[in-house]
Amino acid sequence: MDANFPGLSGSFAYPLAYGYASTGQVLEVGAGVDPSWRGRQVVAFQPHSSHFVADVSALYPLPEETPPERACLLPNMETAVTLVQDAAPLLGEHVLVFGQGIVGLLTAALLCEFPLQALVSVECHPRRRAASLELGVSASLDPNGADFRTQVREHMPAGADLALELSGAPQALDEAIALTGFAGRVVIGSWYGQKRTALDLGSTFHRSRIRLVASQVSTIAPELTGRWDKARRLAQAWSALARVRPERWVTQRFPLEQAGQAYALLDETPGEAIQVLLEYS
Repeated sequence: MDANFPGLSGSFAYPLAYGYASTGQVLEVGAGVDPSWRGRQVVAFQPHSSHFVADVSALYPLPEETPPERACLLPNMETAVTLVQDAAPLLGEHVLVFGQGIVGLLTAALLCEFPLQALVSVECHPRRRAASLELGVSASLDPNGADFRTQVREHMPAGADLALELSGAPQALDEAIALTGFAGRVVIGSWYGQKRTALDLGSTFHRSRIRLVASQVSTIAPELTGRWDKARRLAQAWSALARVRPERWVTQRFPLEQAGQAYALLDETPGEAIQVLLEYS
């Protein structure tokens, strides 16, 4: 499981409560806990469940006028903040983002705030490309198009200065490397699990001095830890959520009893969804 989330401790075996973003109301407080916590709306890094017991230190109160749908995406936005910090985009750069699922969209939204020369997103599902274009990216391209690489080169003839691979598809990493220019960098935010891919590290990879950078939200880059900690990063994530308003990307809601249908949707017809929520009565 994941030692970084106490709620996900234990073995990866059935029956399994999974997930790590729950928003709800504090119903009861334990002995020694400030009673003002009772009734608060909070978000917690907890698996999907109708009720759970958590330490106060694991609860994050919602800022005023923050809808629960927005707060559910705090972990995803924290990931996007981390990705942008690890990528460190520069003024005037050409940036390529692979994957416009919820993490990709959040990251693209933050990158749109930078004075970039070009920001191009890559996504195979039309609904997600449309959401990306609404953010103001320079273009959102289908990687399965016959002239995909040509289209990318139209926006960045010398290749990308910076590419972020956020699609979860290992083969996309090879595309990111191929489309990154001399001395460019590729930030790998996807977690591939046990999926493998064959990378073309011959050709121009070494001569181009391309850097591959792993990004993971469970830690903060060592060069930033003198000034940044999780509390500061979460504060930035809350602020970014208020600016981006990602609740607009909630495409489906399912009661917990229909969770199987939600997972089937994501597995069988992912192009119909951007963000799916499970709701509890």
